[in-house]
Amino acid sequence: MSVQIEGAVLYRDGKLLSAEGMDPAQGEKKTIARRILDAHDAQASSPDAALLKFDAMASHDITYVGIVQSARASGLERFPIPYVLTNCHNSLCAVGGTINEDDHLFGLSAAKKYGGEFVPAHQAVIHQYMRERYAAPGRMILASDSHTRYGAYGTLGVGEGGPELVKQLLGQGYRVKRPPVVAVWLEGAPMLGVGPQDVALALIGAVFADGLLKNKILEFIGPGVAALSQDFRDGIDVMTTETACLSSVWMTDETVRATLERYGRADAYRELAPQDGAYYDAAVRVDLSKVRPMIALPFHPSHTYTIEEFNQNAPELLHTVARDAQRQWELDKTPDLTSALRDGHFHVEQGVIAGCSGGLTQNLRAAAWILDGHSVGADVFALSVYPASQPMMMDLTQDGTLNTLMACGATVRSAFCGPCFGAGDVPANGGFSIRHTTRNFANREGSKPAEGQTAYVALMDARSIAATARRQGRLTAATELADLAPEDFPEPGFNDAPYKARVAFAVGNPLPDAELRLGPNITDWPEMPPLGDTLTMTVAAAIFDPVTTTDELIPSGDASSYRSNPLRLAQMTLSRRDPAYVGRCKEIGYGSAVCALRPGDGSAREQAASCQRVLGGVANIALEYATKRYCSNLINWGMLPLLWDELETAKPQPGDVFVIENARELLLGGAETLPAVWRHNGKETPVTFRLPALSAEEREILAAGCLMNYNKNLIQ
Repeated sequence: MSVQIEGAVLYRDGKLLSAEGMDPAQGEKKTIARRILDAHDAQASSPDAALLKFDAMASHDITYVGIVQSARASGLERFPIPYVLTNCHNSLCAVGGTINEDDHLFGLSAAKKYGGEFVPAHQAVIHQYMRERYAAPGRMILASDSHTRYGAYGTLGVGEGGPELVKQLLGQGYRVKRPPVVAVWLEGAPMLGVGPQDVALALIGAVFADGLLKNKILEFIGPGVAALSQDFRDGIDVMTTETACLSSVWMTDETVRATLERYGRADAYRELAPQDGAYYDAAVRVDLSKVRPMIALPFHPSHTYTIEEFNQNAPELLHTVARDAQRQWELDKTPDLTSALRDGHFHVEQGVIAGCSGGLTQNLRAAAWILDGHSVGADVFALSVYPASQPMMMDLTQDGTLNTLMACGATVRSAFCGPCFGAGDVPANGGFSIRHTTRNFANREGSKPAEGQTAYVALMDARSIAATARRQGRLTAATELADLAPEDFPEPGFNDAPYKARVAFAVGNPLPDAELRLGPNITDWPEMPPLGDTLTMTVAAAIFDPVTTTDELIPSGDASSYRSNPLRLAQMTLSRRDPAYVGRCKEIGYGSAVCALRPGDGSAREQAASCQRVLGGVANIALEYATKRYCSNLINWGMLPLLWDELETAKPQPGDVFVIENARELLLGGAETLPAVWRHNGKETPVTFRLPALSAEEREILAAGCLMNYNKNLIQ
């Protein structure tokens, strides 16, 4: 096995030893992660929780309008730390009109007015820009995107919903229970044909189902780190989000120093390593030499197999995918994937290498090397590649990589996150796409099953995607090719001339008298009432899938064009999972609730919660919450994150009513449980809801009705 899981360990003399029976108190402070956290903690006296202040923040054009609007409503005068506004999600307007460019010009005017950094469309995807410009050992960066991971530079990156960025803009800090730290011990070196996505999928597949790493920090250490290039490390690191961890960090070395020097920031380097005696709550050992080319089948990055296993069992596994699709979309029939089996081989229709995980220099060089002299063919199969930044695009042009790819039939696009969330390269109905991107949730690729459209995405590494393209769509592991050679590519180049020419650098130089440019689609948040004494909740949606993703709560793709218009976007809430939800909410008015077993896996997008609130939502009722960031979004938008241990067996239905008497008093009084009455089928049944651990501030935010109301109360 390439991945093995162990219990608590100590780092001593360059090795991991069992820590069974040892007191972790002192050793916890010797990890890289804990030392970074402590350096950013504004309340170091608390042993259990931290109040973190970040070094920099970033948002893209799906989220920054709402964040700035919320902060404005709360008295924002200037950005107190570097705040980067990138434009890599709504680069293409899926619904037409001036909406996207209006948002972009709003972002530019906000950067000027409040003193931020504005990166125009097509210049860079958010995370590559932050790697190049801001990530460095010992820092912390907060961004409104779930794949905020800069650990390979020694930076703790945290992805959260917009309200947590608003708190930083207002000087309020980021509250978090001190997270456990897990060692990810790397040893060996990858075999030829294995890339970072293969390692990441092997890790995700081994740990996700058991929730081993949920809300923890992963610390990558061990001799195998030195065997990996910076791009390889970045490609693994960004995918750690799919383990449900809070953040990640790596030991730093000469490779990191050389990378920062290439970026013109050599003075930001410092060596990071665990101190002798560092204690880890668990360890995940990864033998890089045993990792094989992987595939994550629809509809989750944890549905992993080696490509060899998939090819040997394709009919059975494709039947499972079709069955999952029918269950997910509540359809009687979906397109027959086994029709793509020809001569005993599975054929796909599309390949994509893109974004912060796939569109990196070494991945694209490896793909070009594999494809050189071959053709992707003139039939159904198509290949597209998206370098992650303009400096990367320049480097790959100068060394001939992009020429090679284009000569083979691949199309080259600018820096854009669209293939990751359904705003670019949407497959045909029944199509199967293989992608070196971050996620393959249902509908995330842009299909609309409610309208008779179904499509499928599997995750693979760029090398095996290129091998598949070389065979014109026949699914192929790169290790099957006989002519592989070591990837002894030279170090990537870096020329930031595009940034110097186009980026608006206004950090620390706000222009308070500058006007914000508001397009017709940019609207203020509607009024949100505070929590009353008696809370009456009517169930508007009941979902009993094992996990409910943020893509199901509010779809990605074309919906993203409406992210600056809360009322319009809210009409799409749950549209791909429960199309009747919005109508039910309108009938209920104020007081709707969503029941779901484990809601919130996936994106940090606050709209998964705010859209419910705009429609009158007051609570979610769950068995547990899939991620901390979704629970935080609920709290910041004034919706109670209720927990009900009997939810899975009770199965409340739309129209059921729950009533909590003295809700406000109980909440502000520190109650950890809330007694309620459940009205179902003409009967009344007493039930007890639990609350997750809430700070006094979070309780006040919930009582106020949302973070904006809470901040307005502070001003008054």
